[in-house]
Amino acid sequence: MRIKNGLMLLLTAFIWGTAFVAQSVGMDYLEPFTFNGVRSLIGGAALLPCIWILQKLNGRSKDTGTKKDLLTGGLACGVLLFAASSLQQIGIKYTTAGKAGFITAFYIVIVPVMGVFLHKKIGWKIWLAVVLAVAGLYFLCITESFSVGKGDILVFLCALLFAVHILVIDHFAPKVDGVKMSCIQFFVCGILSVPFMFALETPKITSVMTAWMPILYAGVLSCGVAYTLQILGQKNVNPAVASLLLSLESCFSVLAGWIVLGERLSIREMSGCILMFAAIILAQVPEKKKR
Repeated sequence: MRIKNGLMLLLTAFIWGTAFVAQSVGMDYLEPFTFNGVRSLIGGAALLPCIWILQKLNGRSKDTGTKKDLLTGGLACGVLLFAASSLQQIGIKYTTAGKAGFITAFYIVIVPVMGVFLHKKIGWKIWLAVVLAVAGLYFLCITESFSVGKGDILVFLCALLFAVHILVIDHFAPKVDGVKMSCIQFFVCGILSVPFMFALETPKITSVMTAWMPILYAGVLSCGVAYTLQILGQKNVNPAVASLLLSLESCFSVLAGWIVLGERLSIREMSGCILMFAAIILAQVPEKKKR
């Protein structure tokens, strides 16, 4: 079960990493709240037939959680996802993509720190893996002198919210139907984006139609598939380990640029990828059980 869950989280990171291309192209035509709102609503709608098919195949859900747990988890995840993704999109305007990627992935440190206060057991191997991963992210994302600006602060707040998002999923995922909770979070995120979309931006149907391909990729795969895999994969997995696996998103985005777009990897970037993969392998090594 642990290997299966790990593969789900790994696939989530892969989809998120490759979706950076779609998000970048989509932002050429649409503003942040419009892009996030449309893709979230598409992600929620894409899961509706999945829920119907799964109910027909499996009959009644085996999950023991109540409808209250499902709604509470979906609403909490949706609000956090809206706030985090909005801060990220706005923050990117005022900082470089590399710094934004590094600061966002800082949730790999925030999650275990928060976990200590929530009485989550964090072994020394996880802490060592976190240190290796942060070093890897630095080599991978930071190419200029590091300084803190307005955009960096916004993206750091985004990382804090993503860390809370991971811990909220850790709490609710074992109790409820993961696909249903994922569907609710996207509709909540999309609905919350609508008033900001019309108040602060000028959404046009023609722009949405022009960017249909990146929106569908970001909506169906990045939202509908990947976030659902995250919820399913996090069941019975230490949130610190889950955050390490999900942070491979940065590696996959760089590798996708190298393979698909022909972008060259420097020795520094390659070293960062190796350090991050080493961190993930270390985190997966089981602790020796005491007699």
